[in-house]
Amino acid sequence: MSRKRLAVARLWFEGNAFSPMPVGLAEFMNYEWQKGDAVLDAMRGTAHELGAVADFANAHPDWEVVMLRCAAAAPAGPIDEQVFASLVADLQQDLLDGKQNGGWDAVYLSLHGAAITSRRETPELDLARAVRMLLPGVPMGASFDLHGNLPPEWAQVLDFVSAYRTHPHVDLAETARRVLDVLRRCVESGLKTRRVLINERVILPSINMRTAAGPMAELEREARGLTVGAVLDVSVFGGFPYSDTAWTGASVFVTSDREQDPQGEQAADAARQITTRIHALAEQFRIRLPSAADAVSAALANSKPGLLAVTDSGDNPLSGGSADTPGLFRALLDIEPEVPCLFASFAQPDAVRAARAAGLGHEVDVFLGGRHGPQFGEGIRLQAIVEHVSDGFFRNTGPMQRGVERSCGFSVVLRVVRQPFIRVIVTERVAAADDPAFYAMNGLDLTVLRLICVKAKNHFRAAFADRCVEIIDCDAPGPACQDLSKLPFRHPHIPAEY
Repeated sequence: MSRKRLAVARLWFEGNAFSPMPVGLAEFMNYEWQKGDAVLDAMRGTAHELGAVADFANAHPDWEVVMLRCAAAAPAGPIDEQVFASLVADLQQDLLDGKQNGGWDAVYLSLHGAAITSRRETPELDLARAVRMLLPGVPMGASFDLHGNLPPEWAQVLDFVSAYRTHPHVDLAETARRVLDVLRRCVESGLKTRRVLINERVILPSINMRTAAGPMAELEREARGLTVGAVLDVSVFGGFPYSDTAWTGASVFVTSDREQDPQGEQAADAARQITTRIHALAEQFRIRLPSAADAVSAALANSKPGLLAVTDSGDNPLSGGSADTPGLFRALLDIEPEVPCLFASFAQPDAVRAARAAGLGHEVDVFLGGRHGPQFGEGIRLQAIVEHVSDGFFRNTGPMQRGVERSCGFSVVLRVVRQPFIRVIVTERVAAADDPAFYAMNGLDLTVLRLICVKAKNHFRAAFADRCVEIIDCDAPGPACQDLSKLPFRHPHIPAEY
């Protein structure tokens, strides 16, 4: 008996229409651009969607798992249209080749849901349509980030969908396993599905979208309660406002077993119930944050012993931030702390080159922030001592994407000459400073620090909620700032302010 064949492809990217950093092939090559059997070897044992695919291949030797193009880039501005077009063409050719050499029994897509290109608002949907045109009768499922912006047409293109259920996202592998299991059932048991997607474009700021507590936790609890009987999955999407597309907003995608729910009534009822709750809870998502100066002052006024943190969500690299805005760093300098503080981090290639040329222990003159222009604040010139230089490679040790290797290019730690209690990490490429391995790579002992000021948002808490006695979120100018009225949205469904 011949083995069943599963095609796997991936496009994981979150697009911020206000980011000053467009995304070309180099950005994918620096993050993830791979295919073939080596992908499974590299991702085996990781807390990642592709780690779950490797587990599936091991557990089901009667399935041949074929790794087609797997591409991901750090959140940033729109993807270059030619890069996207070449990715789709590559995928189509591989699917055609496979169709002529044994055929395909199922397709798994690892997607984000909030990608944009220089010309398209829904490139992932276009990719999935292209696959469906080639393989009209083949079961196809996808995993998504819960920050996806999903148009209703997804329900006609895919047989099954499941989104992350945690924020911070520590369930990537579990989400992929749900999709892979349903695809296996579609092939081996003849399972067929009904799908309902409702997106009424309710804009929810993601800063208050954590699933441990609050309104998103309530939505997730209700979704799990509705995943009974014929209903196979209820996925709640909070949306990603900064993509600024026609379908930006919260949505719910429900899948049911067609045999038990022939008209899709149970799926539709579950989708409507969650949509009603989204509207009811919307105001609870819309919170106010302190300014950078107020957040730093409040943190340093805390008398509890241990590590404190202030996060700048407006320039969060995992929301499309450029690691370039100076607001939080300037607030830290202005307060002149007398306890050990760290700023993480700026992406400033010229400053890294200057520091490496100066050498360890030597003074260097650097200009930090504002390299993409002054729209979010003027940069800051200072003299600093070079304390550490790294090649920038690290492997995540926290709960998010544990085991996955990352690189931020060369990285340096600088100590400010006039304020020796302040150190700052500067990298060649934008990096999310949300994993302990990032700090270890930079030679830093977090136990001797009193305050970290970090360009981050909710994902920072996955590894640091237990390490910090307090984490204060602030709202500083940036391409992912909390006050949406500060950004030039094109689509009128964005509220003027919260």
